Amino acid sequence: MSTAPDLPADERPPLTEQASVRLHLVGTALVAGVAVVTVALVGATLLGDLTAAIDTAFALGSLVFGFGLLGWSSAVALGRGIEAMQEHLDTHTGWTEPDARRAMARILGFGLGVMAGATLVGSFVYGSVL
Repeated sequence: MSTAPDLPADERPPLTEQASVRLHLVGTALVAGVAVVTVALVGATLLGDLTAAIDTAFALGSLVFGFGLLGWSSAVALGRGIEAMQEHLDTHTGWTEPDARRAMARILGFGLGVMAGATLVGSFVYGSVL
């Protein structure tokens, strides 16, 4: 399992600061996912079949969420090895494990936001109809 950079304990940021950075990272992607799916579903309402649009949006959101989760866990499990391989091959790509984890956390949050947004829009529409 990957660990934080090797800093002495007195130089590490406090745990609350680390948590707030991570929540901000995933939270902004989640809000973006909710906003995108809300706009898409409002557009789908104007064009026709809302039920199919909600189902499709949720399925696409779960696909993105799954990709982000798989990518994040792969970065955690294989990140140090990939970094060592790139250093050994002298590729200079700039790929790092923390950057990969950060990117996958954003993708994961966006997919979660799309799923949550589809659920919220669907509940609002069908709650107001019934």
